[in-house]
Amino acid sequence: MAVIRFLDARGALLHQAEAMAGDNLLDVARLADVPLHWRCGQGTCGTCKVRVSGMAAPQRPSRKERNVLLRAGAIDAAQAAREEWQEAEPWRLACHLAVEEGPGWDVSCPDY
Repeated sequence: MAVIRFLDARGALLHQAEAMAGDNLLDVARLADVPLHWRCGQGTCGTCKVRVSGMAAPQRPSRKERNVLLRAGAIDAAQAAREEWQEAEPWRLACHLAVEEGPGWDVSCPDY
């Protein structure tokens, strides 16, 4: 089990939830009633972008996720071109993230 701490934009705790490795982060947020914006749930709208810390580096976001984050203005073209990201580039789409084995993550919801 991993502990996922959902934080608002100021770093205040919104909710803490336990998740199994492989659980989708958007589903974890929805089941915990975390006020995380999302529209499509398919990774095309970009509204579920979050900042994540505590992830194992490097990350390999899909081309689709990189393109959506680029269109949403969360990353620049240089980041979108890279296939591997380090933790220093934490913007991700919650609907694309599977919880990893480990102690857990801090997930900042930028609109709260």
